[in-house]
Amino acid sequence: MFKHSSESQITITQLMLPSHSNFSGKIHGGFVLNLMDQIAFACASKHSQHYCVTASVNRVDFLNPIDVGELVTLKASVNFTGRTSMVIGVRVESENIQTGKKKHCNSSYFTMVAKNDAGKNVPVPGLILKTKQDVRRYTRSIARQEHAKNRSDAFDASEFKVTEHLKSLEKHNVSLELNDY
Repeated sequence: MFKHSSESQITITQLMLPSHSNFSGKIHGGFVLNLMDQIAFACASKHSQHYCVTASVNRVDFLNPIDVGELVTLKASVNFTGRTSMVIGVRVESENIQTGKKKHCNSSYFTMVAKNDAGKNVPVPGLILKTKQDVRRYTRSIARQEHAKNRSDAFDASEFKVTEHLKSLEKHNVSLELNDY
């Protein structure tokens, strides 16, 4: 079975209140992450028609702060489907209600896994790719997965050779006091 990503896209908008702010008066990043996880869950569950859990979150960069009183809109779409998992792209934008000015606050990718009532992984519908944007998002997800695998393989503790990396540390804010290499 295959589905279009448009069948499970979700958009939510919420007013940011003082209770959502941190000590500097901006909206707390943890609150935004919670909203992102909720919309990723809703999107994945809608696509798979099963309960879903978050397996991983790929890179969350807070690009612009969100102020109390702004409207925050989160958009979620299925970008990639595996056998039992899905990559959900989440975009966060804020809008100043008085000026109408919008800011891109962050984008992230949530890997969600579909579960049955017994908690076992279940297959998910594949994606129908209709547009250049669909193909770009799908292949970008594949590239992110390959990059993550290469990153974890390159720094395996049993294979890591300190001497191969010492030169790269010279440009960084670090002092070496190694005795055991």
